Amino acid sequence: MRFSQLFAKTLRQPPRAAEVPSHRLLVQAGFIDQLAAGIFTYLPLGWRVYRKVEQIIREEMDAIDGQELSLPVLNPRQLWEESGRWLSYTPPLLKTKDQHGHEYCLAPTHEEAITDLGRKLISSYKDLPKMVYQIQDKFRNETRATGGLLRVKEFMMKDLYSFHADQKGLDDYYQQVFQAYQKIFARCGLKAHAVEAASGSIGGSFCHEFMLFTPTGEDQVAGCSQCDYLANVEVAKESTVCPKCQKATLKIKTAIELGHVFKLGEKYSQVMKAEYLDQDGHKKPLLMGCYGIGLGRLVAAIVEANHDNRGMIWPATVAPFDAYLIGVDRVNQANRVNRVDRVNQELKKAGVEVLYDDREVSAGVKFADADLIGIPVRLVVSAKTGDKIEWKKRGEKKSQLLSLEEIIQSLKK
Repeated sequence: MRFSQLFAKTLRQPPRAAEVPSHRLLVQAGFIDQLAAGIFTYLPLGWRVYRKVEQIIREEMDAIDGQELSLPVLNPRQLWEESGRWLSYTPPLLKTKDQHGHEYCLAPTHEEAITDLGRKLISSYKDLPKMVYQIQDKFRNETRATGGLLRVKEFMMKDLYSFHADQKGLDDYYQQVFQAYQKIFARCGLKAHAVEAASGSIGGSFCHEFMLFTPTGEDQVAGCSQCDYLANVEVAKESTVCPKCQKATLKIKTAIELGHVFKLGEKYSQVMKAEYLDQDGHKKPLLMGCYGIGLGRLVAAIVEANHDNRGMIWPATVAPFDAYLIGVDRVNQANRVNRVDRVNQELKKAGVEVLYDDREVSAGVKFADADLIGIPVRLVVSAKTGDKIEWKKRGEKKSQLLSLEEIIQSLKK
């Protein structure tokens, strides 16, 4: 991709309203654009990152037997009245009516819709277990949308749902999802901590949140310095002494929630009569679990954990491109083919994803934008590099001169 053709512009100054680094940097670097409070457009750079995060999640969900589907965003009122959440869901649902006066909500989550599907498609213990997931738009009627992608009104979410015949089946699969989440966050370059949590508007008997400790987080986690106890402050309930080891005083850390996993049990299946016949022919409510990750928040969290005072530092697994190519001066060969153009073509031919800064701007502007955008490797072609290319990793001070073949080898590892 040539920078001159990119549908984005970097800003010399960050947006004034940005309160956290991820909001400031994603806007300034041309990854996202704000349409209204809590409503964002993903520009091509941001969408490339989003799609790589999405692919990581999809691979890990498929690995634990998840089947991908897509549920409707518009949910009828009667479905949410069955569960008892039409009036009680927090924050309040975004509601609308069609021309016939029928009421709907823009779904912030899909427990009702998936339970309805479960009672239609599952009738016997022989049909169990079943695990399905989607990656789809969600809507939250946030009273204070803030922090860029960290708290929004419209967002993409991966929600996985599971149906089981017994508690052991649910417990075992919960652990599989637990481990899959740890893999997802590690592949995204994040160190996530699983903490005991409150079930909130979703409900259920047991749940965990996966947290990234950061000064800019809105959540608070109580942790023990003597053992591995971690819990959301809602669960810790203002305790001062660790409830697990009874030895140390709990300390509060701020964090960003990356994901949430719930054992729903019979919460929805009982009230919505989603039942199956067991081996003895008796009707029983389905046991359910649900497991969510907000993708936009995950993108923002990656930036919160990976940046410096010059810009973002993307982990290679989710970076929009593999390399940022700069030609400091235009070195022409006898056949008048520009050398940096040839390097760009050779990299592309080798399957390397390259952002080639071909703009007619100063070298200083190109270097500043390379740091701001945060692609893992910066490549510089100039008269000074001779027949070599300068290789520098984002976030490191040292650079080295490598041949094109060495660069391709390193980037394709």
